[in-house]
Parts: sequence; C-alpha cells; structure tokens
Amino acid sequence: MVCYLLAASVEKSGSGAANAMAEKLVLVGVIPETVVLGPGEQIIWVSDAGTLKVEFDPRRCPFSSNVFQAPAGVQLLSGPVRPGIKPGCYRYRISLNDMVISHGEVILREK
Repeated sequence: MVCYLLAASVEKSGSGAANAMAEKLVLVGVIPETVVLGPGEQIIWVSDAGTLKVEFDPRRCPFSSNVFQAPAGVQLLSGPVRPGIKPGCYRYRISLNDMVISHGEVILREK
C-alpha cells in the first residue's frame, strides 16, 4: 500500500467556520502497510482489483466503524479518529473479494 497526504478538504460547520481534514491514501496491493495519522487526518483505502474490505478489531478500533467495505474502484474513507482515543498502534485486516490478502496498521500520533 502507498500512503501519503492526499489533500486537505475544507468543510464549513454550522457556525460558518472552516474545518479541514487531511486524507492519507492507501493503494491496496502496494507496500508499505503502515499509515501514520496525525490530528485532523483520515485514511482512504482504494483497490481496483475487486471488492475491498478493511476490518479492525471491534474492541480496538480508532474509528467510528470497525469494518469498511466497497466495490472495486470506490474509495473507503475512515473518517476522523473517535474522540478520546489514545495514541498508539491499531492493526487491521484487508480482504479482497472476501479473501484476506494483507494486514496493516494505523499509528496514531499525539496532538
């Protein structure tokens, strides 16, 4: 997988203030498999080879969902890290067409 800072998307909150969330792109099938996230960043997983599924341990997941799934060519967005999650390493499993092909990890940095 390849991971890099893709872009900062800007959204306006109800008060009119802009909120930015940077994105880290993961191209499935290319290494490395470790993503380092800082405050205000999220992950994008992408695969054109088939249905992609990313699964975190439900008891140890930094995001609001522990399972992400999409058909070929569709981006999976992790969304922001849940409030109160401690910095550390969070492992996940990647499946392509319901076959586990790899494992990866997300390292959360402190603010």
